[in-house]
Amino acid sequence: MTHASRRTQLEIPEGVLLGHALVAGLAAGLGIRAFFIKGPVSVLQGLREAKVSADVDVVVDPVRLEDLMQGLHERGWRERPVDPDSRTFPKHSVTVHHPEWPCCIDVHFRFPGMERPDCFESLWANTETLELAGQQLTVPSRELGVLFLALHALRSPALPACRHELDYLADLTRREILAEELLEVARATNSLAAVRPFLEVLLPSSITVVWPEPSPEWRNRVAAQDPGSARLLAILQAPWSEKPRLLWGALFPTREVFLSGNIYADMSLFGQLRQHCARWWRFVRALPRIARSLRKLSASGD
Repeated sequence: MTHASRRTQLEIPEGVLLGHALVAGLAAGLGIRAFFIKGPVSVLQGLREAKVSADVDVVVDPVRLEDLMQGLHERGWRERPVDPDSRTFPKHSVTVHHPEWPCCIDVHFRFPGMERPDCFESLWANTETLELAGQQLTVPSRELGVLFLALHALRSPALPACRHELDYLADLTRREILAEELLEVARATNSLAAVRPFLEVLLPSSITVVWPEPSPEWRNRVAAQDPGSARLLAILQAPWSEKPRLLWGALFPTREVFLSGNIYADMSLFGQLRQHCARWWRFVRALPRIARSLRKLSASGD
């Protein structure tokens, strides 16, 4: 690569900002309702401390998902390989990449923790606009933005970064007295069960809430924090007729499994063998933690 070409190469922060503008312009041109979550919009709203985002996260009207994807394909964006096992990893977004861009775009057609399948209208009713990269972008209201970030952090609550984010969001919610508004949005999206660990302690004692039980998908997401644990959970919970197929997929994953983590992974025979060995070593090392997680999950389901 020449010195001149290095100067013209997009850096990640530039790519993310321009990616927001690209998707916003494309959606507006096609008449598609879409709004942006997490990332720089959350920083601008004051919902998250300043940090560099590595991708663009957009929520799109599910009925127009294919139209937006077609528009991105026409502009050179291609879907990243994904694990074909949708039972173990229920899909909630489509990730696309471009060889000339340093970031990906995650197009969400639903969001983990929001269990109501047709909640886009409720989400859209809780949006506002702000300017980013010279574009007027549609973004979540403050309470909906807090809900998105809290649900994302609650998927891995043991991680220090996620605990810090939840503490930051809790302080903001108390300062701005957002808890009751957050409760209403959580009800509208059927995310009360998932957000309960965050929201319950923030609500006034005068408010009584009937907290539903979390769905199996959400419980599995939270429990599956270690390598291989999600596949093991899926095998244990699957009907006997499906167990052989899932077990085979766990032992001998397809190429897409490796490429989903790294689109530039070495797919030669030696490269795949090396990745298989590394994969099994991570699983063996994580077995004690997986066993503890499974015991906790079993106890919570009793």
